[in-house]
Amino acid sequence: MKSIVLVITAFLTLISCTSQSSKSLFNGKDLEGWHVDVPEMDNNPEAINPFIVRDGMLVSLGEPQGHLITDAIYEDFRLEVEYRFAGKPGNCGVLVFASTPRSLYEMFPKSIEVQMMHENAGDFWCIVQDITTDNMLERRGPKEEWGITEGKLRRIKNLTDGSEKPLGEWNSMTIECLKNSIKVWVNGDLVNHGYNATVSSGNIALQAEGSEVEFRKVLLTPITKLSETAP
Repeated sequence: MKSIVLVITAFLTLISCTSQSSKSLFNGKDLEGWHVDVPEMDNNPEAINPFIVRDGMLVSLGEPQGHLITDAIYEDFRLEVEYRFAGKPGNCGVLVFASTPRSLYEMFPKSIEVQMMHENAGDFWCIVQDITTDNMLERRGPKEEWGITEGKLRRIKNLTDGSEKPLGEWNSMTIECLKNSIKVWVNGDLVNHGYNATVSSGNIALQAEGSEVEFRKVLLTPITKLSETAP
């Protein structure tokens, strides 16, 4: 009986450890585990897929614009991303809690965006979902203009200036999502902390939004609490 108990205990421990283990969402070879949503590809047979694998990196070419979306849905996780602008700096982002495609401007899936735009990394953009932060009036603007759809104030500015590395160098972005809260670090600096989000699970998406961006790390780890300091 004792040996049976030990075997069961070991098995349960293995399950627990496995459930907490990190996994790369990008295998370094192809886009297995992801699907592309690029409106221009619907009716233009000459449109290219803006998401490719090059030299072992996941690359967003920036055009045509759209999203690379995980097949799986995630909740309660830490996402670690290492990225850099390959040429001219511009716009990109990571979308968490993504769901209904093309919900905004017939392009963006319903989600909370964590901005990667050069010199604005860590901003939140509310895309038919909402989130609360401290100092909302200062960081989002007049309350009567807040909203989550076209024409509304959807941007919540990040907390720092100068957290990004010089152009051409690799940036690290860590996003923790737990229940209805999101915390974001850029290169070790806490740049945003939101709570009371209107969503707590969904797909993860990377953007093609005008500029070429290389990703060398997209690592996901299940979590049970938010970190107090940079992980």
